[in-house]
Amino acid sequence: MSRPSAADVEAAAGVVREAVPATPLQPAPRLSAVTGLDVWVKREDLTPVRSYKVRGALNVLSSLSDVQREAGVACASAGNHAQGVAFACAQAGVRATIFLPGTTPRQKRDRVAALGGTSVEVVIAGESYDDSVVAAAEFAAASGATVIPAFDHPGVVAGQGTVTAEILAQLGDAGRTLDGLVVPVGGAGLLAGALTYLVERSPATRVVAAEPAGAASLAVALGAGHPVDLEHVDQFVDGAAVRRVGELTHAIVDAARAAVDVRTVAVPEGLICVEMLDLYQSDGIIAEPAGALAAAALRLPGLDLAPGSTVVAVVSGGNNDVSRYADVVERALVFEGLKHYFLVEFPQEPGALRRFLDDVLGPDDDITLFEYTKRNNRETGPALVGIEMGSAADLDGLLGRMQDSRLKVELVAPDSPLFGFVAG
Repeated sequence: MSRPSAADVEAAAGVVREAVPATPLQPAPRLSAVTGLDVWVKREDLTPVRSYKVRGALNVLSSLSDVQREAGVACASAGNHAQGVAFACAQAGVRATIFLPGTTPRQKRDRVAALGGTSVEVVIAGESYDDSVVAAAEFAAASGATVIPAFDHPGVVAGQGTVTAEILAQLGDAGRTLDGLVVPVGGAGLLAGALTYLVERSPATRVVAAEPAGAASLAVALGAGHPVDLEHVDQFVDGAAVRRVGELTHAIVDAARAAVDVRTVAVPEGLICVEMLDLYQSDGIIAEPAGALAAAALRLPGLDLAPGSTVVAVVSGGNNDVSRYADVVERALVFEGLKHYFLVEFPQEPGALRRFLDDVLGPDDDITLFEYTKRNNRETGPALVGIEMGSAADLDGLLGRMQDSRLKVELVAPDSPLFGFVAG
């Protein structure tokens, strides 16, 4: 599979501009204050499909022959690539069959159907992105449709590279150079496109490849020297939950490291949730988990970005289902140490709960969960208690008061199966 060049990215930019205006590049005062950097955000959440994925889809579709267009296209996606393909096919009048895993949020499924209209048929296949890839390939082999991959294709990579081409042009207009670029990584199409362009046009730019901690397939591939299947993938960051990074994208990233400073970082899902909420509450930006991935990475230590340097974080998508926000808030509170769960053995006697409230809870502690069943044939009964605190520093005091109360208390660890049950 041939590797695209910076010239291919520039050619793709002409294709993309015909259908999608350049997305804004905006200063990010909050992130600048938190990091000590001159942070800007590239608003790919403001494309017609609310993600950058439309770029690669448009570029590949433009290269198809009349025969291929007549036979139609197929794709597999966790949601955003599907929306890009749906939009591109509706614009071109090309038929598309789109395969989505069962884990794709309802909001993304509905958007695919709305964007594609009569040009698109949506098929739910399997429980992961990789299951959908197999289904799309089988359909294409049987029907003659052309598969538009989500990331592992030279035309897709060149199309995604137009994000970086726009960034460099927009920063140049603002009188700045691009010192650092933070890119979210799933299959690494956006990263491969960025590096394709930077190697030839701005090799001094440092690149941070931000992966979800529960799906860090690029870091594993770079360590092994080739793409590797992850044994387990956390599906929470659904837009970047890829079991195996692409063959082409891995090769491009690996080769680019000889010319560009590239480092991978694993971003905890809880920190991504914290950043999602900050983007929404402070900046008015609705980001999906993968969309907040790059901005969240800026809050990690050890990035070695010089104070005051100009750094761009790509907000890669804004297709977030509102029904997920309860889970996002929960994960953010747990990550910040503000919410904890306990198994408490209460004496089965009148006043036991009152003493717990008066003697154990602090003034800023709030019970968010209390599950208790009285056992008449026992002296004590277990309760599952969730407590939200005003400050993470209050935990030591709470644990000390629990110990002084003589209650038998067990802190439920975040990696416990029970924690996953009560915390979603």
